[in-house]
Amino acid sequence: MDNQRKRELKGATLLMFTSIIWGVAFVFQKTGMEHIGPFAFNFFRCGVCVLFLFAMNFFFSQRNKRSTELVAEENKYKWYKDKPLITGGLVTGTALFLAMSTQQIGMVSTTASKAGFITTMYIVLVPIMGMFYGRKVNGKMWLCVLVAAVGLYLLSIKEGFIIEKGDFFVFLSAIFFGLQIIAIDLFAPKADAIKLSMIQFITSGTLSFIAMLFLETVTVQGVMSAGVAILYTGLFSSGIGFTLQIVAQKNLQPTVSSLIMSTESGISVIAGVLILGEMLTKREILGCIIMAVAVVAAQVKLPKNQANQ
Repeated sequence: MDNQRKRELKGATLLMFTSIIWGVAFVFQKTGMEHIGPFAFNFFRCGVCVLFLFAMNFFFSQRNKRSTELVAEENKYKWYKDKPLITGGLVTGTALFLAMSTQQIGMVSTTASKAGFITTMYIVLVPIMGMFYGRKVNGKMWLCVLVAAVGLYLLSIKEGFIIEKGDFFVFLSAIFFGLQIIAIDLFAPKADAIKLSMIQFITSGTLSFIAMLFLETVTVQGVMSAGVAILYTGLFSSGIGFTLQIVAQKNLQPTVSSLIMSTESGISVIAGVLILGEMLTKREILGCIIMAVAVVAAQVKLPKNQANQ
């Protein structure tokens, strides 16, 4: 196995682990919304995430300084002059704020099954968006996208697909998540993963705080009641998950990344069974199988006539 393939396999494994974290997070997102509004939830979630990333950045900085002290000292304060890092953090953070906010708002007035399917529509939107900046998608990948969409449909849709207010906001979140994936693909190869994730969440948290001040009323009791949900989504879903996303996407095409990350929909159903006592129907199991086939097929290279992506 060549080095490039090893890097791709490592990236795919990290993204699969990220999808597990995100899939379980749907349970906590739903319970957290019972106590505080969407902007407050996202603000505190981002706050926990930023604290975690500051700690991680400090740890790695100290470790690097011990091994290459002179280099570390020389570059100690240069990160704020790194234009790709700052620009990337602001762009990805704004896209993430819009994606998280519209998703949380939409989940208030739509079913979880619809929200799961509509959100993961970004697996179809990402390759379309990528075409606008020179990314090519071969026929096999388009087929995988189509098969994954069918699997997600069988897995998530339990009622008639009617576009209501909540559905519209969740669809907007799919667009913004697609833009965030594209932005990560553009800026991740040029920036430190932890610093980029940190600036991304500082930006998202700041925008959430401004929206919270103008649009919501927050109580200490509400925040305390949502504490477990905030800690999980802030530490695991945001801090660890989105950082792993940045690291993994350095070695993967955005279309492949979006296909793997879309498995969070199936994982959220499994989490619902284990944590909330929900039951999987035959239709949902079939959807899981079809989606898994699409993700595996996306990772298998064709023996000949491969198109460059």
